Amino acid sequence: MITIKNPVLTGFHPDPSMIRVGEDYYIAVSTFEWFPGVEIYHSKNLRDWELAVRPLNRLSQLNMTGEASSKGVWAPCLSYHNGKFYLIYSDMKSTGVFYDVNNYLVTAEDIQGPWSEPIYMNSSGFDPSLFHDDDGRKWFVNMFSDFRTWKVRFSGIVLQEYSEEEQRLTGEPVRIFAGTPARTTEGPHLYKRDGWYYLFCAEGGTGVRHQETVLRSRNVEGPYEVSPFTPLITGWPYADNPIQKAGHASLVEGNNGEWYLAHLCGRPVEGKYCILGRETAIQKVVWENDWPRLAGGSSKPQTEVEVNYPDTDDETRQKGAGYFGDWRDDFSGSTWDAHFQTLRVPMGDKASMTARPGWLRMYGRESLESCYDQSFLGFRQQHFCVQADTKAEFAPVSHQQMAGLTYFYNGSCFYYLYVTHDEELGRVLTVMRKLPEGFDMPAGAGIPLPQEGPVWMRMMVRYGDAQFYYSLDGEKYEKIGPQLDARRMSDEEGPGRFTGAFFGICCQDISGRRRAADFDFVEYRVLTDTDQTE
Repeated sequence: MITIKNPVLTGFHPDPSMIRVGEDYYIAVSTFEWFPGVEIYHSKNLRDWELAVRPLNRLSQLNMTGEASSKGVWAPCLSYHNGKFYLIYSDMKSTGVFYDVNNYLVTAEDIQGPWSEPIYMNSSGFDPSLFHDDDGRKWFVNMFSDFRTWKVRFSGIVLQEYSEEEQRLTGEPVRIFAGTPARTTEGPHLYKRDGWYYLFCAEGGTGVRHQETVLRSRNVEGPYEVSPFTPLITGWPYADNPIQKAGHASLVEGNNGEWYLAHLCGRPVEGKYCILGRETAIQKVVWENDWPRLAGGSSKPQTEVEVNYPDTDDETRQKGAGYFGDWRDDFSGSTWDAHFQTLRVPMGDKASMTARPGWLRMYGRESLESCYDQSFLGFRQQHFCVQADTKAEFAPVSHQQMAGLTYFYNGSCFYYLYVTHDEELGRVLTVMRKLPEGFDMPAGAGIPLPQEGPVWMRMMVRYGDAQFYYSLDGEKYEKIGPQLDARRMSDEEGPGRFTGAFFGICCQDISGRRRAADFDFVEYRVLTDTDQTE
């Protein structure tokens, strides 16, 4: 037996869709405005996960230019049938009175790809899912939106048949579930077991009242009855539990005789702020009178789960190592580390690994507020106590030219330590703070720097506290600017926020001259309570 310590995918990894193919487990998660789109993780034992692929890696599959923060790729659904992987995803363009969203399907014979060009499905609502019935028919479900003021906005779940031969939906959509009083019905997945069709739905919104509702029917088109064990999982009644926001789940039968549930969750700091975003956890499921329920008999998400797989002494595969531990990129290869993502579109010619061997050169583009053309490489905060470091060389000639290290939620919420130019002081290092309620520069014009040479930059985060540091020799570091509030990097700090805290290296030149900055390395290190910066 081994012990899963939840969450298994730490940091921003929401809306898990889990499947098993032979001995292999895969989980696909949402990426919102981060490119490439969708992350698929792989495991053999449900405890140790590594990034396998980001399948939406071409503009022909996903172009999010101009899309606002927390739009983009919502709630992918991964499935496998007859030797082929199917990936359904939403590209959310805008939310307001209306939901402007397009749903697509891509396929691949190997999880690594190549993944096909997208097939358009529909636009009637988000969170689409594809179910492969044992009679060969395929069924598509999604939440159905209704903007009319006298109707429920999340109007239930609709089902429609998909013709693989014609590569389109056929027939008319049928509403198979209108939702429970928990409301905000979304995230549907269909399963079949022993002649029963099971409909899994997320309800209660993505905050503290989030839950998973299960229904069943003998007919795929219904009528469906709600499980007596509803909600299947939720954190709401268990205020002291470290895992909250539990819901948006997917079900899988293991190859070891057990059943498992992958679900969205959050771990609040100070009882409220989920700085790491919405994460992915795994629970064990048992069956009672042909209904699924959590092992243990309650709806409470567990922080540790025993699963029936042999233990291993291989330390490199233990939780906290590999993809979810310390890492460093010295930019000595042909491309940057897999932890990095860009905003909305590929980096393209905005960065080069060859212009200065052993360094990453980034060419200045638009500001951190822009939804269009940024020169930015971001990476998730995956631990509560962490340190992010970089070393940069930059020779600006204008205050409109900037390069450095950012602690970033979105274009309306970030902290930025950067090198720039001041008319009186010359090259300086300073800090800007952008929050939804306003913008300021708490370090003023900043600290004068030598007119050439490298600057080492560091951000340390401990739960709700964040602090920038700098060094001119890579040995002795000094604080710069005030202590910053890391809690502002959480979903709870504003409506319509669905991602999580990122760090990033970036370069801006809003004069349009495309001044370049060089970065020698990026390092991510998990901290203990005793780690200090001298």
